[in-house]
Amino acid sequence: MKSKYLVPAIFIAVLALSRVPGLLPLDFSPVYAFMFCAGAFFTGSLAWWLPLATMLGTDLALNCYYSQKFPDSHVWSGANLANLGFNYVAYIVMLLLGRGFGARASWLKLVGGGLVGAMLFYLLTNTAAWFFNPYQFPEYTKTLAGWITALTKGAGGYPPTWEFFRNTLLSGGLFTALFAAAAKTVAAESPAEKTAGQQAPEKSDSEAEPAAGTEEASA
Repeated sequence: MKSKYLVPAIFIAVLALSRVPGLLPLDFSPVYAFMFCAGAFFTGSLAWWLPLATMLGTDLALNCYYSQKFPDSHVWSGANLANLGFNYVAYIVMLLLGRGFGARASWLKLVGGGLVGAMLFYLLTNTAAWFFNPYQFPEYTKTLAGWITALTKGAGGYPPTWEFFRNTLLSGGLFTALFAAAAKTVAAESPAEKTAGQQAPEKSDSEAEPAAGTEEASA
């Protein structure tokens, strides 16, 4: 019972803190690991509504912040909201991936799964940025060349998207390792986990049931 609530609390606290603007380097985020590990370690419906609601709440808060700080950012434009909404498709994919691995997977396998999830997130979200093109980048033409540009070079005047890919992999691997280690540590300290799989001790001869003759004598 302790791990059921403590692990989600740890995950959400780390995620909420990390989304404070300027706290972490650009595109270095625990979001990818959070969604993957939520799928792996959260149970029941909690594995779906809690991570998605957390992301929605923080996304809305960030949009409000950026719309006030940068009035010309168009964060509430239809194209940007469609692009942001597509992120939730990527989140669901990562939740499914995490559930496929499960909490019983080894720490090393979970880290590998987190890296796969980070790569999927990069591919899906950059494809969405190319397709919806909320900032009308001229390089993002609706051609194969434009899609490849979105996945590798990006738009002029901005850091290349391969740097986003690098930071996505690094942060996805690092935070998956930390989340998985924390979840497994909490689970190992849970009394239910300690006794799971243990057989009840056998009764000694003195605790054995009385012999048939004794029962008859006391009848």
